[in-house]
Amino acid sequence: MPKVSVTVITRNEAADIEDALKSVAWADEIIVVDSESTDDTAAIARRFTDHVVVREWPGYVAQKNYAASLARHDWIFSLDADERVTPALASEIRATLAGSPPHAVFRVPRVTWHLGRWIRSTDWYPDYQLRLYDRRAAEWTGKYVHEAVTFRGSCGDLRHELQHYAYRDVADHLETMDRYTTYAARQMHEAGQTSGWLQIAGHPPLAFLRNYVLKGGFRDGLPGLVVSAMNAHYVFLKFAKLWELGRRRA
Repeated sequence: MPKVSVTVITRNEAADIEDALKSVAWADEIIVVDSESTDDTAAIARRFTDHVVVREWPGYVAQKNYAASLARHDWIFSLDADERVTPALASEIRATLAGSPPHAVFRVPRVTWHLGRWIRSTDWYPDYQLRLYDRRAAEWTGKYVHEAVTFRGSCGDLRHELQHYAYRDVADHLETMDRYTTYAARQMHEAGQTSGWLQIAGHPPLAFLRNYVLKGGFRDGLPGLVVSAMNAHYVFLKFAKLWELGRRRA
C-alpha cells in the first residue's frame, strides 16, 4: 500500500496549526514548511513532526512544490493550516490507496465553516480541491493566486469532505478578500485583461444572483445572504483593481 506524506505550508498560523496537524496524525509523514512566522507556528508544529523547515516566502506555488520535494513518499496530501481532515476522509484516503490507485490525482469536496454554520451553497460548495496526488505525475503551477495541480493521467473524486475554517468573522473575511483581489487583479493585468464599465457594473450583480439564487445561498439563511454578497463584492473589487492598474499604465 502506498504511503502518504502530508505537506503544510504556513506563516503565522499558531491559532490553527495544532488542530490541522492533529487531523492528519494518521499520515505516514507530516512535513511543515514555515515562511518565517513571527508567532509560535513552527514551535507548535514541532510537537507533531520532526520535519519542520523554515525558509523565506517564494510564493504559493514554489513553496508547495518545495514541500512536496522534501517528502519521503510519492503520494502527497496537501493541507492548508485552516483545514481539517475528518476521520471519514482519512479512512477514504487510506482505502483509495490500499490497492492500485486508479488515478494520478484525486479531488476532495471542501466545506467551509462561516458565520456559525457549514455553508453548503453558493460558489463555496462543493468547493472541489485537488489535494491528493502522486508527485511523479503532478506538480503545483500558477502565479499569484488560485494555484493548481497540473497532472498527467486521470483525476478521481473522493466523497468525504475536507473541512475549511477560512475566516474568524466578517472583518477577517474582508481583509482576506482585499489581499486576494489585489493578487487576482495583478495576475489578470499581466495576462493582458482589462476592465471597464461592463465588468465593474455588470459582473458583481450577476455573481450575486448566481450565488444566492442559482447556487442556493438562500437555503443557508442570513449567512447565505452574507456570503453571496461578499462573493459579489470580491468580483467588484477584483475588476475595480484591474481597472485601476490599467488606468495607471495608461
